[in-house]
Amino acid sequence: MHELSIAMSIVEMAEEESQRSGGLRVTSVHLRLGALAGVVKTALLSSYELACEQSSVNGSKLVIEDVPGVVFCSACNARRPVSESEWFRCSTCGSLASELVSGKELEVVSLEVEE
Repeated sequence: MHELSIAMSIVEMAEEESQRSGGLRVTSVHLRLGALAGVVKTALLSSYELACEQSSVNGSKLVIEDVPGVVFCSACNARRPVSESEWFRCSTCGSLASELVSGKELEVVSLEVEE
Protein backbone atom coordinates (compact mmCIF):
# COMPACT_ATOMS: atom_id res chain seq x y z
CA MET A 1 0.00 0.00 0.00
CA HIS A 2 2.02 2.93 -1.30
CA GLU A 3 -0.67 5.35 -0.13
CA LEU A 4 0.91 5.30 3.34
CA SER A 5 4.28 6.45 2.01
CA ILE A 6 2.52 9.18 0.01
CA ALA A 7 0.61 10.26 3.12
CA MET A 8 3.82 10.32 5.16
CA SER A 9 5.44 12.56 2.53
CA ILE A 10 2.45 14.92 2.61
CA VAL A 11 2.61 15.12 6.41
CA GLU A 12 6.36 15.76 6.31
CA MET A 13 5.89 18.56 3.77
CA ALA A 14 3.09 20.12 5.85
CA GLU A 15 5.23 20.01 8.98
CA GLU A 16 8.12 21.69 7.17
CA GLU A 17 5.87 24.46 5.87
CA SER A 18 4.39 24.93 9.33
CA GLN A 19 7.87 25.39 10.81
CA ARG A 20 8.86 27.83 8.04
CA SER A 21 5.81 29.94 8.80
CA GLY A 22 6.67 30.28 12.47
CA GLY A 23 4.88 27.22 13.80
CA LEU A 24 1.37 27.97 12.59
CA ARG A 25 -0.94 24.99 13.11
CA VAL A 26 -1.98 23.21 9.91
CA THR A 27 -5.73 22.56 9.90
CA SER A 28 -6.16 21.29 6.32
CA VAL A 29 -4.03 20.09 3.45
CA HIS A 30 -5.55 20.52 -0.02
CA LEU A 31 -4.50 17.98 -2.63
CA ARG A 32 -5.32 17.51 -6.32
CA LEU A 33 -5.60 13.82 -7.18
CA GLY A 34 -5.90 12.66 -10.78
CA ALA A 35 -7.96 9.68 -11.82
CA LEU A 36 -4.84 8.20 -13.47
CA ALA A 37 -2.45 8.85 -10.58
CA GLY A 38 -2.61 5.24 -9.42
CA VAL A 39 -3.67 6.23 -5.91
CA VAL A 40 -6.76 4.91 -4.13
CA LYS A 41 -8.48 7.93 -2.59
CA THR A 42 -10.03 6.10 0.39
CA ALA A 43 -6.72 4.40 1.20
CA LEU A 44 -4.92 7.74 1.03
CA LEU A 45 -7.44 9.36 3.39
CA SER A 46 -7.04 6.52 5.91
CA SER A 47 -3.27 6.56 5.55
CA TYR A 48 -3.19 10.33 6.11
CA GLU A 49 -4.93 9.97 9.46
CA LEU A 50 -2.44 7.30 10.46
CA ALA A 51 0.55 9.34 9.25
CA CYS A 52 -0.63 12.38 11.22
CA GLU A 53 -0.53 10.58 14.56
CA GLN A 54 2.42 11.73 16.66
CA SER A 55 3.04 14.66 14.30
CA SER A 56 2.54 18.40 14.57
CA VAL A 57 -0.25 18.20 11.97
CA ASN A 58 -2.28 15.71 14.00
CA GLY A 59 -5.97 16.58 13.72
CA SER A 60 -5.63 18.23 10.31
CA LYS A 61 -7.81 17.16 7.39
CA LEU A 62 -6.77 16.02 3.96
CA VAL A 63 -9.09 17.65 1.43
CA ILE A 64 -8.90 15.95 -1.96
CA GLU A 65 -9.99 17.52 -5.24
CA ASP A 66 -10.62 14.80 -7.81
CA VAL A 67 -9.15 15.58 -11.23
CA PRO A 68 -10.78 13.66 -14.08
CA GLY A 69 -8.87 12.06 -16.91
CA VAL A 70 -8.91 14.24 -20.01
CA VAL A 71 -7.23 13.52 -23.33
CA PHE A 72 -6.68 15.55 -26.47
CA CYS A 73 -8.09 13.84 -29.55
CA SER A 74 -6.26 14.95 -32.67
CA ALA A 75 -9.00 13.47 -34.89
CA CYS A 76 -11.64 15.69 -33.27
CA ASN A 77 -9.17 18.48 -32.44
CA ALA A 78 -10.73 18.67 -28.98
CA ARG A 79 -10.22 17.77 -25.34
CA ARG A 80 -12.36 14.84 -24.25
CA PRO A 81 -13.03 13.24 -20.87
CA VAL A 82 -12.21 9.56 -20.57
CA SER A 83 -13.79 6.95 -18.38
CA GLU A 84 -12.08 3.93 -16.86
CA SER A 85 -13.36 1.62 -19.60
CA GLU A 86 -11.94 3.74 -22.38
CA TRP A 87 -8.61 5.11 -21.14
CA PHE A 88 -6.72 6.97 -23.83
CA ARG A 89 -9.53 6.73 -26.36
CA CYS A 90 -11.67 9.66 -27.42
CA SER A 91 -15.11 9.38 -25.85
CA THR A 92 -16.66 10.81 -29.03
CA CYS A 93 -14.94 9.15 -32.00
CA GLY A 94 -13.06 6.28 -30.33
CA SER A 95 -9.69 7.25 -31.78
CA LEU A 96 -6.55 6.77 -29.75
CA ALA A 97 -5.79 10.01 -27.96
CA SER A 98 -2.61 11.82 -28.86
CA GLU A 99 -2.08 13.53 -25.51
CA LEU A 100 -3.05 13.15 -21.87
CA VAL A 101 -4.19 16.59 -20.72
CA SER A 102 -5.03 15.85 -17.10
CA GLY A 103 -5.61 13.03 -14.68
CA LYS A 104 -2.13 12.15 -13.39
CA GLU A 105 -1.96 14.94 -10.79
CA LEU A 106 -0.85 14.24 -7.27
CA GLU A 107 -0.01 17.64 -5.87
CA VAL A 108 -0.46 19.58 -2.69
CA VAL A 109 -1.95 22.91 -3.73
CA SER A 110 -2.46 24.67 -0.39
CA LEU A 111 -2.44 24.47 3.36
CA GLU A 112 -4.92 26.03 5.76
CA VAL A 113 -3.29 27.23 8.94
CA GLU A 114 -4.19 29.03 12.15
CA GLU A 115 -2.23 30.53 14.99
